[in-house]
Amino acid sequence: MPPPDEVNAYRTELDRVLPADLPHREHVAEESAQHLARMAQVNQHLNLTRIVEPREAAVKHVLDCVLPWRLLEPYGAIADIGSGAGFPGVPLALVFPEKRFMLIESVGKKARFLSDVNLPNVTVHAVRAEEFLRTAQADLLLVRAVASCDKLLKLLRPVLKGRALLLYKSGDVERELLEAAAEAQRQRRTPRVVMRYELPDAAGARSMVLL
Repeated sequence: MPPPDEVNAYRTELDRVLPADLPHREHVAEESAQHLARMAQVNQHLNLTRIVEPREAAVKHVLDCVLPWRLLEPYGAIADIGSGAGFPGVPLALVFPEKRFMLIESVGKKARFLSDVNLPNVTVHAVRAEEFLRTAQADLLLVRAVASCDKLLKLLRPVLKGRALLLYKSGDVERELLEAAAEAQRQRRTPRVVMRYELPDAAGARSMVLL
């Protein structure tokens, strides 16, 4: 277990940045602080992430993940593809305890870290997404910082039918969507930027793309 003072440092920053209207805000802050502190502890020998400083981790790991929470409201079973250290799946699972979240992570050391996440609505799957989703029941696929839109559409083409794909994107999203236009048309999908937001501390802009 991480030391209480380290957990408190993350909790303090989360209390400062999380939106006031976020569902289950206190629970999200408390459990996310534990998760971030454990991540920082494990990171010393597993190299899960370069972002461990409390303020930066609160903004870039948790706030960034939960800001689009309203976009998830219509869905019940959600797969987080390439979950890494648990983002965006873990914070969103705390926001929505009634929804089912599947964290898909094919990198062994990261999957082992995720296996210690003790949330009743979360399962961890150490397998490639395109294999897992052949039989899994998920109506929304989340992807954050994994690959380009075009590459994702091609990779996931066999398992996308009947599912929505929600991407966290930064940078020149319009150019990326233009590059993916042919594949999206082939799959009869229309990519749309459904939300944009700026992170505090000049941490960057985010565009949420729904397909």
